[in-house]
Amino acid sequence: MNKDIRALEPTELWNNFADLNAVPRGSKKEERVIQFMVDFGKKLNLETVVDPVGNVIIKKPASKGMENRKTVVLQSHLDMVHQKNSDTNFNFDTEGIKMVVDGDWVRADGTTLGADNGLGVAAIMSVLASETIKHPPLEALFTIDEETGMTGAMGLQANYLTGEILLNLDTEDDDEIDIGCAGGIDVSAENTYNEVAAPVNSGGFSISVTGLKGGHSGMDIHKGLGNANKIMNRLLYETKEYIRVSEINGGSLRNAIPRESFASISVANAKKDTFIKKINKIAKEIKAEQATVDPNLEIIITEVATPERVMTTISQNTLLNTIYAAHNGVYRMSHDMKDLVETSNNVARVIIKDESIKILCLTRSSVESSKFDLANALRATFEMAGYTVTLSGSYPGWKPNTNSPILKALSETYEKLFNEKPDVVACHAGLECGILGTNYPDMDMISFGPTIQGAHSPDEKANIKSAKKFWGFLLTVLENIPKKN
Repeated sequence: MNKDIRALEPTELWNNFADLNAVPRGSKKEERVIQFMVDFGKKLNLETVVDPVGNVIIKKPASKGMENRKTVVLQSHLDMVHQKNSDTNFNFDTEGIKMVVDGDWVRADGTTLGADNGLGVAAIMSVLASETIKHPPLEALFTIDEETGMTGAMGLQANYLTGEILLNLDTEDDDEIDIGCAGGIDVSAENTYNEVAAPVNSGGFSISVTGLKGGHSGMDIHKGLGNANKIMNRLLYETKEYIRVSEINGGSLRNAIPRESFASISVANAKKDTFIKKINKIAKEIKAEQATVDPNLEIIITEVATPERVMTTISQNTLLNTIYAAHNGVYRMSHDMKDLVETSNNVARVIIKDESIKILCLTRSSVESSKFDLANALRATFEMAGYTVTLSGSYPGWKPNTNSPILKALSETYEKLFNEKPDVVACHAGLECGILGTNYPDMDMISFGPTIQGAHSPDEKANIKSAKKFWGFLLTVLENIPKKN
């Protein structure tokens, strides 16, 4: 499969991407990819260090004639989101990503591709390895755990970098230059419940919600994509008079819109026909509502063995009311930047099993006060139902600076190369620039990247033509970095 990838242009970019994707690199499991990057830097005889949290820094002197230019930090993150289709047999911990060329795109076979942020990493690797590219002094910063906590960026100490300019290569539209992003906070609600034996004269059913597109819980949150946890809860809520919940397992990662949810329930034998008729009616309504954005949504109700244990009626009703009340999706649009989602929440994970309830959310906002406003609204919702709520992993957004010198330089370069102005934007995703800026407040930062669609889902794909455009733009930017003051 990957042989076709290695033949794409620019070959150095795609070959480094293929090498990187052969290394398992899930968030919080980056040991192998850290070693991969260390070996890469040392093989080039470049200064290579690993900081105390696991970030890899590789430094390369300026090419001949570029010694008097400002030092540039090239930055991307090493980890990738692990998502796969339910019918895909794949072990992210041991296997490399299987990639295919699909027309104008590169995608993976049933899993996430890792172009987020692997193409950024591969681009930096290609610059480091080149003997012909013109560039200023470089400090390549490869951070860890961007996708599930930003712990790499948070742990980077102030004395590791000297660069005046940082180019973050982690955005997903090649006609955009990003100057701001959202911060985030994890909202976790936990509770216990009492189990009882399933009522006598009852049967069992499994309910599955699958086939949703899912996607990035920041960049895609405004698209109206179905959230499997909310859909499952709606099905159960609408039929709660007939059912007793045994287990629910929905969603996966906080930063991915949930694509699948599975539930096990019991239904009184005398109510089976009524239950099936009603839940099929609701399922039909939901599928009609989502048909435009989630045409492959499947809701399947299957008769199975009766579960041994179920929730009490009181616990069940409290659970369903709570999930229904928890906000999901866009909370507030920005008043300062057109079409920018300011604040949102993703009800990412719902686990009900063995008398334990866990509901995990990721709240994002480009405004700190608004981020905590929504987090507190969620906290209040859960606490009224008796849940213990934890707010953790808070990281700041990146405030846009429209007077940035590097923004002016990149905008002018883009316009000269492509005969059009770039879109200067802020995004509703968690870029590391805001965090890095806490220890490097004087560093001029900007973000750009190739076109990637469906990040954080098995539909992720990278545009081949766009990757070539991105590569050419990056090289031109490096060649035209201004001189030191």
